[in-house]
Amino acid sequence: MIVRLSKPHDEVEAVIIGAGVIGASIGYELARRGWTTLNVDAGPAAGYGSTSSSSAIVRFTYSTHDGVAMSWEGLHYWLNWAEHIGDVDERGLAQLVQCGMLLLKDASGHHHTVLPLFDRIGVPYEDLDTAGLAARMPELDLGAFGAATAVDDEAFGAEAIDQVEGAIWSPDAGYVDDPQLAAHNLQRAAEAQGGRFRFGTRVTSVDSHEGQVRGVTFEDGSGVAARVVVNAAGPHSARVNAMAGLEGTMRIVTQPLRHESHHVPVPEQLDFDHRGSVVADTASGVYFRPQAGNHILVGSTDPACDEREWVEDPDEFNRSVTEAQFTTQVMRLARRMPDVGVPNRRQGVADLYDVSDDWIPIYDRTDLDGFYVAIGTSGNQFKNAGVVGHCMAELITAVEAGHDHDAAPLRVTGRWTGLEMNLGTFARNREINPDSSFSVAG
Repeated sequence: MIVRLSKPHDEVEAVIIGAGVIGASIGYELARRGWTTLNVDAGPAAGYGSTSSSSAIVRFTYSTHDGVAMSWEGLHYWLNWAEHIGDVDERGLAQLVQCGMLLLKDASGHHHTVLPLFDRIGVPYEDLDTAGLAARMPELDLGAFGAATAVDDEAFGAEAIDQVEGAIWSPDAGYVDDPQLAAHNLQRAAEAQGGRFRFGTRVTSVDSHEGQVRGVTFEDGSGVAARVVVNAAGPHSARVNAMAGLEGTMRIVTQPLRHESHHVPVPEQLDFDHRGSVVADTASGVYFRPQAGNHILVGSTDPACDEREWVEDPDEFNRSVTEAQFTTQVMRLARRMPDVGVPNRRQGVADLYDVSDDWIPIYDRTDLDGFYVAIGTSGNQFKNAGVVGHCMAELITAVEAGHDHDAAPLRVTGRWTGLEMNLGTFARNREINPDSSFSVAG
């Protein structure tokens, strides 16, 4: 492994590589604990990368205890966002829209995994039967379609012989109306605590000496000395780990996956802006939620029938919405909600997920002392930005003070709910978690 020391033009205690919603949150939490911090991002502004393309859904339907606990704690950051951030952003604050969420019951049985965790943690819900689901959202076709299929498969249009058994209704779920603004809020909050941000800057080297991180070097040859460096680089996380000489040192790895989400206008009579909710429909292969202007935002749950588009270079991928994916996702939506139809004009975004082997994030230290990772967020961690910042700051503070996190995984108490979260669940060297859904619903 070749490492080198930069000739720093600056010095801080912690450099955070990335200023998306996760990186900005870590910068804020460290700064509020008195650390001198610098967030560095290649983009022109906080949240300009994959954060700005997030569906920003706030839900709790995870398949592990710590996943549910973290998402429930995460909700309370959004509920208390003004208090959490303070009156520091001239652009105003991102808003949580609590429209609720329906998790449709299907043959995968995911709801059977979720409900005991809801009961244990105290997440409110209603267990709806078919009639209750029809009353909650009468616009849905309640046919039980079986496993998701490609739209050109003859099974796609087959008539359902049974009905959906019902759904799990989470009244506290919803979505954040402006994900990029949320990252900007966190930037301003960090700056109010003395944190600094540097945009339009690429890190080209993570510098170390004798197994201890020493800082980073930028493409212009300048650098920053730091005793802590945090990789929160999203789809670039694997590249940053390689810069630190960490290839092959983690059991769980990450790689970029291209994804599209689409915006679909709906007929006025549906009034989805006011009556709609988040819907997770694994049997159809989509999730969807209201979008301002009486639109629906629809994304893929990554069904097994769809080929995944892994990306070699996160700086070079097709950023345009494709006809194939638009048609697939909108037809799946229209089958579940027939009044929507399939519009002629393609609208949406294409961006990257930073996907871990089991679609569960990695929040951990590494084999390089002082180098930490908040990566592998797999398109589903926007909702947890507040609590992730808190957990990472607690982890960094503890490990830098001598705690052996590998031998005794840190347990962090939630600031709002008092729930305990075992960070070992998100360790870099865990076994692939068989309880994971290996998919995303925003």
